[in-house]
Amino acid sequence: MKVVFLGTGTSTGVPLIACNCLVCQSKDSKDKRLRSSVYVETEDAKIVVDTGPDFRAQMLSNKIKDIDAVVFTHNHKDHTAGLDDIRPINFLLQKKIDVYAEEYVQKTLKMEYPYIFAEQFYPGLPQIDLHTISHKETFKVHQTNVIPIRVMHNKLPVLGFRIQDFSYVTDANFIADEEIEKMKGSKVFVINAVRMTAHFSHFSLHEAIEVVKKVNPEKAYITHIGHTMGLYEEVQKTLPENIFLAYDGLTIEV
Repeated sequence: MKVVFLGTGTSTGVPLIACNCLVCQSKDSKDKRLRSSVYVETEDAKIVVDTGPDFRAQMLSNKIKDIDAVVFTHNHKDHTAGLDDIRPINFLLQKKIDVYAEEYVQKTLKMEYPYIFAEQFYPGLPQIDLHTISHKETFKVHQTNVIPIRVMHNKLPVLGFRIQDFSYVTDANFIADEEIEKMKGSKVFVINAVRMTAHFSHFSLHEAIEVVKKVNPEKAYITHIGHTMGLYEEVQKTLPENIFLAYDGLTIEV
């Protein structure tokens, strides 16, 4: 299975507009972070988790030319704003895209993209098949099982996902023990950490490391990183040997 980190930044991206801090002014490409998203390719399925506002640029820069499904973690704009950009796949490959989301996320999509769901068909609109999911049931993309993981983003319920030996959690600051159990045995675990210090709706780096210890994967990667986390090279030196800061374009085999 191949995993590509399409984006590893927080909701503003890094650098931030108008910010002059060391991270935002860094020349290191690993300090340039688009909004968080990941591409997962199994033997029979090509899946994108979240289509944020950078989705088009992410697909182009990583030379990804086909997907079968979009799976949404939650309804925040930095995770949904790029859905319209699936249209070239509709046009060029002559296929609909399966979209998997919880009911409350679907309500947001229908408000943000009313033209997709209009009764009167208009040529050129995104073509999707919408599927309802919940944290209680595994679902399939083709023959690939996807296990939803319930996490909390302050008071907002969010989904993480386990696909084979890969588990992915973004936008969380609490994961119940029974949901941790679903991810144990993963070879690779991805967890969000927005900064070093405590945050009201995201894990801090220390808190994320504690979650990694509970899941106990072979390797863990940190994503959804803000500019106050610090420079990539400096932060990476402080991490345990099996934990890494993810960066845009990082490709791993699981």
